[in-house]
Amino acid sequence: IGLLECCARCLIGAPFASLVATGLCFFGVALFCGCGHEALTGTEQLIETYFSKNFQDYEYLIDVIHAFQYFIYGTASFFFLYGALLLAEGFYTTGAVRQIFGDYRTTICGKGLSATVTGGPKGRGARGPQRAHSWQRVCQCLGKWLGHPDKFVGITYVLTIIWLLVFACSAVPVYIYFNTWTTCQSIANPTKTTASIGTLCADARMYGVLPWNAFPGKVCGSNLLSICKTSEFQMTFHLFIAAFVGAAATLVSLLTFIIAATYNFAVLKLMGRGTKF
Repeated sequence: IGLLECCARCLIGAPFASLVATGLCFFGVALFCGCGHEALTGTEQLIETYFSKNFQDYEYLIDVIHAFQYFIYGTASFFFLYGALLLAEGFYTTGAVRQIFGDYRTTICGKGLSATVTGGPKGRGARGPQRAHSWQRVCQCLGKWLGHPDKFVGITYVLTIIWLLVFACSAVPVYIYFNTWTTCQSIANPTKTTASIGTLCADARMYGVLPWNAFPGKVCGSNLLSICKTSEFQMTFHLFIAAFVGAAATLVSLLTFIIAATYNFAVLKLMGRGTKF
């Protein structure tokens, strides 16, 4: 067959939903982990410089920040591995579904992968037993491992619920920094507010970042405005926003994975050729 026909057959069998979800997952996790790590480091520096002079006041906060940073390392490693597995499972089940409907004729590797799910030939033809190709054997072993789309759907569903909590937590620092930035805008434009500039403050203690006995714990008036104008504050604020966007992208990718995997599994079960629960 020609090159164009070969490419067309490959495109027909490609799991476009899984490809998009994988790219979105990798992008979202990289954005969330990279920007979140740097934003937490910037927050630690801002607290040390402006909100507390006593190390004991923010010692617990530093421990929490370091714990979140280690969590970020583990999250990045896990999702890059799991995303690759979901992409492989997407190729696997999509090839099996396309073979059932006759829209896609697989290669030797594709036949070996889909044989576990679709109940295809097991290496025995009209002339008796036939020796399976080495690549086909490898793919059949891989197919047996990936031949449980229902399990992938369940695991991805649990991960989505957990990631909803991570997504909600990533919105908290954005909310805190946005409130601080809004207060700075009021200080910079005193004509737009009836309150005195000296009473406009950013109190880290009210958000639980610092204990109530921390000193000073808050910054008010022109001092707060000078903090908001620093590059450290601006960079940390935008990094938290980027991490929030990354968390949202990862959540969308997980939902896309669930939809694609559920559809493929439902088709295989409906045709009576899928794996059993």
